[in-house]
Amino acid sequence: MSLPDYAELHCLTPFSFLRGASSARELFQRARAQGYSALAITDECSFAGLVRAHEASKETGVPLIVGTEVHLPDGLRLVLLAPSLCAYQALCGLITRGRRNADKGAYRLTRADLAQLADVLALWVPGKDPRAEDGLWIARQFPQRAWLAVELHRGSDDTARLRELLALAKETGLPAVAAGDVHMHVRSRRRLQDTLTAIRHRTTVAQAGAHLFPNGERHLRSRRALAAIHPRALLEETLRIAARCRFSLAELKYTYPRELVPAGRTPSGWLRELTEQGMRRRWPDGTPTGVVAQVEKELALIAELGYESYFLTVEDIVRFARSRGILCQGRGSAANSAVCFALGITEVDPARMNTLFERFLSRERNEPPDIDVDFEHERREEVIQYLYAKYGRERAALTATVICYRMKSAVRDVARALGLGIDQVDQLSRALAGWSRNESPHERLRERGFDPGSPVIRRVLALAYELLDMPRHLSQHVGGFVISEQPLSHLVPVENAAMPDRTIIQWDKDDLDTLGLLKVDILALGMLSAVRKCLDLLRRHGRGDLGLATIPAEDAPTYAMIQRADTVGVFQIESRAQMSMLPRLKPACFYDLVIQVAIVRPGPIQGDMVHPYLRRRQGLEPYEPMAGKLEGVLDRTLGIPLFQEQVMELAIHGADFTPGEADQLRRGMAAWKRRGGLEPFHERLIAGFLKNGYTREFAERVFEQIKGFASYGFPESHSASFALLAYASAWLKCHEPAAFGAALLNAQPLGFYAPAQIVQDLKRHGVRVNPIDVRYSDWDATLEDAQTQPILRLGLREIRGLSEDAGRRVAQARSRQSFRDVEDLCERAGLDARERKLLADAGALKGLAGHRHRARWQVAGVERTLPLFEGNPASETEIVLRPPTAADDVWVDYATTGQTLGPHPLSFVRGQLRAQRCRSAREAGELAHGASLRYAGLVLMRQQPATASGITFVTLEDETGTLNAIVWRDVARRYWRVFRESSLLAIDGTIERHDGVQHLIARCLQDYSSLLARLDARSRDFR
Repeated sequence: MSLPDYAELHCLTPFSFLRGASSARELFQRARAQGYSALAITDECSFAGLVRAHEASKETGVPLIVGTEVHLPDGLRLVLLAPSLCAYQALCGLITRGRRNADKGAYRLTRADLAQLADVLALWVPGKDPRAEDGLWIARQFPQRAWLAVELHRGSDDTARLRELLALAKETGLPAVAAGDVHMHVRSRRRLQDTLTAIRHRTTVAQAGAHLFPNGERHLRSRRALAAIHPRALLEETLRIAARCRFSLAELKYTYPRELVPAGRTPSGWLRELTEQGMRRRWPDGTPTGVVAQVEKELALIAELGYESYFLTVEDIVRFARSRGILCQGRGSAANSAVCFALGITEVDPARMNTLFERFLSRERNEPPDIDVDFEHERREEVIQYLYAKYGRERAALTATVICYRMKSAVRDVARALGLGIDQVDQLSRALAGWSRNESPHERLRERGFDPGSPVIRRVLALAYELLDMPRHLSQHVGGFVISEQPLSHLVPVENAAMPDRTIIQWDKDDLDTLGLLKVDILALGMLSAVRKCLDLLRRHGRGDLGLATIPAEDAPTYAMIQRADTVGVFQIESRAQMSMLPRLKPACFYDLVIQVAIVRPGPIQGDMVHPYLRRRQGLEPYEPMAGKLEGVLDRTLGIPLFQEQVMELAIHGADFTPGEADQLRRGMAAWKRRGGLEPFHERLIAGFLKNGYTREFAERVFEQIKGFASYGFPESHSASFALLAYASAWLKCHEPAAFGAALLNAQPLGFYAPAQIVQDLKRHGVRVNPIDVRYSDWDATLEDAQTQPILRLGLREIRGLSEDAGRRVAQARSRQSFRDVEDLCERAGLDARERKLLADAGALKGLAGHRHRARWQVAGVERTLPLFEGNPASETEIVLRPPTAADDVWVDYATTGQTLGPHPLSFVRGQLRAQRCRSAREAGELAHGASLRYAGLVLMRQQPATASGITFVTLEDETGTLNAIVWRDVARRYWRVFRESSLLAIDGTIERHDGVQHLIARCLQDYSSLLARLDARSRDFR
């Protein structure tokens, strides 16, 4: 007897967060292996995983049925399926209502919400004690479109349950159909599914009890197993339902808003007019001929592909921002577009750069353009709310980001679910933070007191492995906006974000790319905020009225500063890796900065292109220009393909690819390590090179060069956009260090360096820095005029724990009248006991009280004056208190503000460090290359770039300066706990000095933190 065919109609993926335990790909591959006719994905009140399911369906050939599961407050549980586009849109609207009616992560639906679900199919999933009236209501609500789902999981009496459900079906008039309530693709995933259930209910697996399934039957079972427990008629009914469900996500039609086009004008004509206006602004003396031709080419392709309204929308957003004085700048591949430059969206002048429009938009690819625009991070919300106000929440929403488990979060959640105590969970997550699968965790675990062979620890690790990369929840994208002509809920459900006044769609960026939906990225960039604040300070103090476009170009002192790697706080070139490269590359013009930004990236480094470029630049290796059609393609980078656009140009000029085909090559190269399939490109490239007169050896060498680079390539246009800001910030640091330093402090959190390092850098550059003082300090850092460079006054924002509201109350009260004493300050600024204590501890009251001890005493005695005693202040005996020592002041400075303007902490323990044979940073700078050294310093930063092959760059500081160390992976593993947890780190190593760059190469690490046990010093660590 042949096995019956079957379509699974009730199945959850990990996008029913912390319920489904198998990915869509695993589920569809299993469904194909079991010979299923179709598979429904029915995540709970969500379509978040539908695009992944759509892709898995196409890969496996198993048809996808679109649906969702909903639970009503009265206990009714339904599976709703979409047989048509109309039904899909109705379900999108239903999910949107449910999610918008509740806080993020929850939903709320009632029976009234199910009243208008035209064409939707419904499966009733009865509970333990089902009521016939529920089934009758469903039959009325979904006439000829409702079934009773019979879900049998080899319970204690499946026979009785089947008999009960069939009788209920007969009583209600609902046809019965088999379904599986699938939560995993195979039975062996049950252990993870139980763990997810415990995590979801915030309990342990041992205490989860009835929350857990009694067995592992909720997987995609074989048709033989299903036939053994379900009547054949129920299995055949699944096929009839599946036959009705013909809807595919490919049917979705997306229309971009058109209201930006004035009445009587066409989108193409209006875009052309705005572009021509922009060209006249950009080139008042006449647009270069080559640019005019490029604009015409771009406008023609934009019109052919129908993207005019998209460009008009982005232009409108940028125009709004600039009308409000908000700095913004487009970046990414859009900087290859002359139209974007003319419209003011990007700032990369196509007359100065080698732009390649097809990197941005091509006929062959026929995918939506993706324009990224950076706005000041503190004012981006104004732009976001402008979009919501203009298009309404029905038509505009942010893209989602799927937050997935990483090792640290996976270990924490699994350990809690398995019953480990909170202290054990903390220690375990610290031990495994940053751990990868290709290294043994045993040594780390033993350092923390764990037995790697313990069954519990082994189970934690095994489950954490399984949980890695599984979706945990939906969050909002950093700024990707989707805007539609029609309500977005016709395309995809919309739900509330965690932030107030924000809504997000349930799909992320990759999902949008798959379905061809347009998005514009409204991104936040802290450096734009810092630059704007700096320019405002300069105007306020009469030091010049500059803008990004009017900062003097190609300034020699600025490039000299960059070549010294004196770039703390400078955009993009302030990391340790960038600082190490600057004295070697020695940027001397803008295009050098474009290369500098791009060269410290995975592509050039892993493609072994950095050293050949540097050797050629330094004249140590000859550069032979390419001949024939490739002449000039790589001249600007001395024969080394550093940019994605150059990869495309090699294919275009050397192998006769069209620009669109070259972009397909670039994208194919980016995916080849994951998917393979480079053979057609290889053969086409080699044939093209041979046809154009190049040797096979040359062609193969170029192909290998492209292959080694393209998977990590960096767009030249993107690098140019970033180089503009890198230069602007460097010029401001070089010529206006006080204003630039104040702006950096006022734009925190920002960049690699904490406020303490910014202040120390300012002092090294001769800028005078005055302390926090309620008599002079505003909330932000300010400038106090001097004869040459202004003096920087630290702001009240540097006090940890003090609210902005309290800081601004102090400044406002002082602006009306200077403070007489501490009591006057507290009364007029309305400071509560906590705020008074924070100001006293931070030393902000020294000018009123004399020193910290007196300030603490005085704020402790401040009481609200009763009406009877107003005008008659009580006289108190003056208490004489001993001033704090210099060391006391330093310890408290660090505890309250994270920095000090007094002696460096290490100056107090220098004698003990010398006894341990530790030299200072100044002394290290006097040693020869290859000299051995023991050095101890406060850890300012640990940075482990993806490009560094396991290297961690560590920046340390003492009273004489900073020192940069390199810790190789094996050293970090050997001294893992010391390496990760020391605030005062001692390193035995060797001085390495090349091309003006000095590093200490670590051999041995020691923790000297006990010497400064009272010091609250915190490092900034980056990956």
